[in-house]
Amino acid sequence: MNHLLRGHAPISDKVWGVLDEEARERLAPALAARKLVDFSGPHGWEYSATTLGRTTAMQSGPSDGVTGRQRRILPLTELRADFELSRDELRDADRGAEDADLEPLDKAARQIALAENVAVFHGWADAAITGIGDATPHEALQLPESPDDYRRPVARAVEHLLCDGITGPYGLALGREQYRRVVEAAEHGGYPLLDHLRKILEGPIVWAPGVKGGVVLSLRGGDFLFESGQDLSLGYDSHDAEVVRLYLEESFSFRVATPEAAVVLKP
Repeated sequence: MNHLLRGHAPISDKVWGVLDEEARERLAPALAARKLVDFSGPHGWEYSATTLGRTTAMQSGPSDGVTGRQRRILPLTELRADFELSRDELRDADRGAEDADLEPLDKAARQIALAENVAVFHGWADAAITGIGDATPHEALQLPESPDDYRRPVARAVEHLLCDGITGPYGLALGREQYRRVVEAAEHGGYPLLDHLRKILEGPIVWAPGVKGGVVLSLRGGDFLFESGQDLSLGYDSHDAEVVRLYLEESFSFRVATPEAAVVLKP
């Protein structure tokens, strides 16, 4: 991790440990895509491209009687969220303060987790990433206004997948508003809606900041592929007498191998 330049920061090993732990605690709940798609890596900062196993024919060869084909790859994309921390707060953390103000780090963690979710579920054209929702050929299903009625579109989504020969178990990524509604909802008998949906899916329901509505997808494996170069890490940028400038960074690619293995639920 030499490129992160952590050794140049005016931060002790103890405080780096505090910052790393804080980042992990904030990132883990929000990294929804990683809970539902295949994750490969991390392969390191130098890892630059995902092999697609395909080629493109060259229009001409270097000499008569010779043809050429060029390997096709998907370049990894780097995500970075910058933030600043007060040097006074960092000194207090070094003294053992349990209430050091690390909100800028928390905000950066939320931002980069949301960005990763958006790229996976809704795509990122500039990075040549096609999201799950853009790739699926299935018509999107409407989520009802009442969360008690979410069972119907979720069951229909599972049926669509089964009709295409896509086996389960299945997972459900829900945007923040939809997840909140499901958690709060209960049937007349008091049986939580979450349990009903899990029985339909035979898999998890994941809180997914950045997702618009929801996505039902197969968890059988091999359909949605996330390849990590450098996993999310804290790095050092610069500092002055008042603040230390840091960042969260990762590199990854994402591709959809089986577009039919997901159904979008519209909000």
